Amino acid sequence: MIYFDNSATTKPFHDVLQAFVKINEQYYANPASIHEAGVEANALLSRAREQVATILRTEPAHTIFTSGGTESNNLAIFGLAKSNEHIGKHIITTAIEHPSVLEAMKVLEEQGYSITYLPVNASGEVTTTSIQQALRKDTVLVSIMHVNNEIGAVQPLAEIAKIVHEQSRAHFHVDAVQSFGKLPIYFNGEAGPDCITISGHKIHGLKGTGLLAFRKRPLITPHIVGGGQEFGIRSGTVAVAQNVVLAKAMRLAFDEQEIHFAKYVKWRHQLVAMLLELPDVKVVSTKQGAPHIITFAVKELRGEILINALQGKGLIVSTSSACSSKQQQTSHVLEAIKLDPRYKKGVVRMSLGALTTDQEVTEAARILRTVITQLKGASL
Repeated sequence: MIYFDNSATTKPFHDVLQAFVKINEQYYANPASIHEAGVEANALLSRAREQVATILRTEPAHTIFTSGGTESNNLAIFGLAKSNEHIGKHIITTAIEHPSVLEAMKVLEEQGYSITYLPVNASGEVTTTSIQQALRKDTVLVSIMHVNNEIGAVQPLAEIAKIVHEQSRAHFHVDAVQSFGKLPIYFNGEAGPDCITISGHKIHGLKGTGLLAFRKRPLITPHIVGGGQEFGIRSGTVAVAQNVVLAKAMRLAFDEQEIHFAKYVKWRHQLVAMLLELPDVKVVSTKQGAPHIITFAVKELRGEILINALQGKGLIVSTSSACSSKQQQTSHVLEAIKLDPRYKKGVVRMSLGALTTDQEVTEAARILRTVITQLKGASL
């Protein structure tokens, strides 16, 4: 099996799995306990927090371990909105955000918040002009993803951060679930975001692990209360093993980022060149997008048919978004970029990972050519 669905989830690194088992065997005590076993577990957790803080260029006390990207996005959006109501109730986001952001925005709209959904161009990018025009005196939050999970569009974070910080009092939140470990993302003073969302299972870590990190001391309203863990922002017994291996996965992804980026660029060029040789194939992702995501469509051919045919040959890919792949409706991202209707139902996403090999890419290209040619021939 050739697994090209890494934007949906990744296979955990062997070292991550081994570390998870070892930590659960040796450091299973509650890190909040004052006995020796608890102190040892807390020390291990503290080292993990220091590691992720160093990678993101912030302080350990500015990092909150969560259960994943959805919780981190929810915590950032609800927490920052509620704690800044004294400034206003206006929020800016984009039309192509992940559902964990868009659904949170809907909840806030029902609570009286005003939400501006920025449009994107055909490549899935927002313009700095649209952000300037959308900012208001009562804007408290700007939440924009770094890399889009369906088409790989990359947003100009530095330019956005500069505008937000110079022209408003708003906080700038970035969903970096699809970018961390592939593209540079970290805190960079006023030229970077104020908080960042990261998910473990997108970087060969474990499902159920995630992080919400802040540039400055987080002053947000918690939405899980109890024993006051995670600096009072996310109560509940802290999962030491999960968080330690998240830090390990982040470190591995960070250390190898440049090496993998070069491979992704090479492989994307190879796959896109082959796809463009085929009739009625449209490559949706652009050269300016993240190199690990290649999204394409075959005219008048349903994506499910193509995915099943590819799977029959041993190639695993997905529709444009695994989060909505079981729903029989057009993706909001494809609507936002105004994709040609003849291609909308046939959009397929291939996403590469750290475990992808040259041999797999070569074989995938052969399978794609064979299957698409056969299916188009059969549809004539």
